[in-house]
Amino acid sequence: MPDTLVRDTALDVVQQTFPIALSRFDPASRPTGLVIVDEVHGFCTVGCGPLAPATTNPQVDQMIAETVHLARRFEAAEWPVLAFLDTHIPGKAEPPYPPHCEIGTGQENLVAELEWLEGAANATLIRKDCINGFIGAIEPDGRNRVLDWIKANELKAVLVVGICTDICVMDFVLTLLSARNHGMAGGLEDVVVYEPACATYDLPRSVARDLGLPETAAHPQAESHHVGLYLMASRGAILAVDVE
Repeated sequence: MPDTLVRDTALDVVQQTFPIALSRFDPASRPTGLVIVDEVHGFCTVGCGPLAPATTNPQVDQMIAETVHLARRFEAAEWPVLAFLDTHIPGKAEPPYPPHCEIGTGQENLVAELEWLEGAANATLIRKDCINGFIGAIEPDGRNRVLDWIKANELKAVLVVGICTDICVMDFVLTLLSARNHGMAGGLEDVVVYEPACATYDLPRSVARDLGLPETAAHPQAESHHVGLYLMASRGAILAVDVE
């Protein structure tokens, strides 16, 4: 049986077992900020480190294109943008992942299509040294830069995009939802995840086996992406397939 057929069947089972609902979202309907998670070379640019795609990946390419479109729209409207950049001190990788996005490698910098955010007046860039951007935004004095950004801009909603859907994006979204529910996020009402601008990595079980990795390292892209979306929605995130 062809591998693609096996994977398509598995995806069908996952989608039927864990249904999600996708809606439209209009960021102009209320004060909204855009959060971009880890669209850096080390996760997005082919061959740029151990956690980057080995070959061109359509899902990652679509994510970047959609993110650029959204970011340009937010810039033109002078709406706030916050971008996380995964950045690690050399030799201090975060378990269970191998060394990646280390300072000085270039892997820790925004992809070329988003480099302009570094000089955008409405953009806030936060380098984080852990999976969860909310945790990575905690300052030594206890302040949280994400919460400060939300409150300073009096946001009612945040629109989240980036990589990986089921890892860094999901951890940030779930933690922000908990902070909102606990009354820590000012007037924040909704956390919206824009599905077309999210992506994750692809490591089928057969490839993991060929690399000498345990089968538990398997991470099929489409299924993992869907499960990440399902888990975020199950905790209260809104999933959007179209941004008006």
